[in-house]
Amino acid sequence: MSTLSILAGQASDKGLKAVNEDCCGIRVPSTDLLNTKGISLIVADGVSSSSGGREASETCVRAFMHDYYSTPETWTVKTSAQKVLGAINRWLYGQGARYDHSGQGMLTTMSTLVLKSTTAHIFHVGDSRIYRLRNNDFERLTRDHKTWAGAERSFLARAMGADLNIEIDYRKVSLQKQDLYFLATDGVFDFVHAKDIVRLLQGNRDNPDKAAREIMSLALTNGSNDNATCQVCIIEQLPDEQDESFYQKLIELPFPPPLSSGHVIDDLLIIRELHASKRSQVYLVQNKKNNEQVVMKTPSVNFDDNADYIEAFLNEEWIGKRINSPHVLKIVDPPHQRRFLYYLTEYVDGQSLRQWMNDHPQPDLQEVRNIIQQIIRGVRCFQRLEMVHQDLKPENILIDRNGTVKIIDFGSTKIAGIEETHQPFEQNFPIATIDYAAPELFEGVPGTHLSDIFSIGVLCYEMLTGHLPYGKPLSLRNLKRVNYVPAKYHNPTIPAWVDAALEKCVRIKANRRYATLSEFQMDISKPNHALIKQDHQALIEKHPMLFWKSVALIQFVIILLLLFALLR
Repeated sequence: MSTLSILAGQASDKGLKAVNEDCCGIRVPSTDLLNTKGISLIVADGVSSSSGGREASETCVRAFMHDYYSTPETWTVKTSAQKVLGAINRWLYGQGARYDHSGQGMLTTMSTLVLKSTTAHIFHVGDSRIYRLRNNDFERLTRDHKTWAGAERSFLARAMGADLNIEIDYRKVSLQKQDLYFLATDGVFDFVHAKDIVRLLQGNRDNPDKAAREIMSLALTNGSNDNATCQVCIIEQLPDEQDESFYQKLIELPFPPPLSSGHVIDDLLIIRELHASKRSQVYLVQNKKNNEQVVMKTPSVNFDDNADYIEAFLNEEWIGKRINSPHVLKIVDPPHQRRFLYYLTEYVDGQSLRQWMNDHPQPDLQEVRNIIQQIIRGVRCFQRLEMVHQDLKPENILIDRNGTVKIIDFGSTKIAGIEETHQPFEQNFPIATIDYAAPELFEGVPGTHLSDIFSIGVLCYEMLTGHLPYGKPLSLRNLKRVNYVPAKYHNPTIPAWVDAALEKCVRIKANRRYATLSEFQMDISKPNHALIKQDHQALIEKHPMLFWKSVALIQFVIILLLLFALLR
């Protein structure tokens, strides 16, 4: 099994200054966080002209090293780091007044390198630097944020703590084995020539600590009048792209044997089967330790040798454990260590939304709003964690006897943070159910939160009308030929303003839908006069193809009439 590993070292010295206002740090976390968050390196150079430069740099390094690893594992590196660095910047800006009422109290540069899977993510503010040495090519990966006043004098144009909101440079580059990354403050690279840095890095590849110390010492010997700090990181090993043992942990547990009422596994008594498909089985079971009824989901033996399928199955439990909402199905811990591959959830005593729709063919508009609002609350929990459910349909929504709505089945859920992790297998499982799938999914475009918004619009439309908004399921073949069927065509009691909101929610083009669920929720709760006006816009704007077809047809009829008149 191969995972990301590095050799790293660092060195820092106050040099000729009274105190060292630089700070640096390296963190290589445990295996789980290594896969989901990665390895981080950071250097910060407290601005000498600010009163709290030293505290600013130390705060920046320590806070990032702690807070970055506390962000949700489902977030991307970019989201996690930018949110954390933004919060650090606001804190430095607010605290800076303690030192200097001019707003220059706690300033520091910051250059951060996060290594995750096979990618390096770079975040940068100020004039510290990050370089990469690949073979003999020594390339600077950051740009200095400086403003020059003449040929000899420059000022720092951007720093952490200088403004309430900070623009952070971000880029990502692919990793290669034996890549060498070099992070340094200006007290080093301003006083050591690039060819000498490369010579010392190449000469000490087996000892990055020694390389960092020698480069720092050379800077001081060469007359550096500033603090001197540098870090050296060598990519020792990358996740093996062909090694299927990387996923061996997914198949360590055997699939459960065929189960039926009365069977017991791991102190769980099978009461009855609730649902079965070609992909999984779902059972109502009783925990014999506390007599609590829970639900067991087991994988289908049809996929016992399919690593993709097993990964998706395990992801369902992983996702459920990271969402805490009354409107998302809760994962339950098993009473004992599992001997088979399965997971447990709470038991929802109620019915699916499909069954509810069958029982309520002409529901009250307020009842539909109540259900949709609860679905939206559940989906927002996915969005906050940078996840897209991708399979919202009536069968995946349960309503308990108290009217509480719960979203289930996370097998198709897209996790932004996990997608950054190298996976040796291509995902080929169907995403979403055709009747509720967003059009972009048919075109091979990755799902976004706008895809879930589309599905919610279809659910709302179907609950109110009993039909699909385009009259039939969408497909790649018919995307450009279908037209929205007004909901009031099926249900004349639906207000025009609700119909207008439904039409916007299920538009074919994702960028023309609602950008947020709160907008849709608002527009089905009270009239949006601007939307109604837009809904009554000219045909050429709403359906240009239909407009020009109509024009062509009218012209054709006129020509026929003229020809007929001439012939007579």
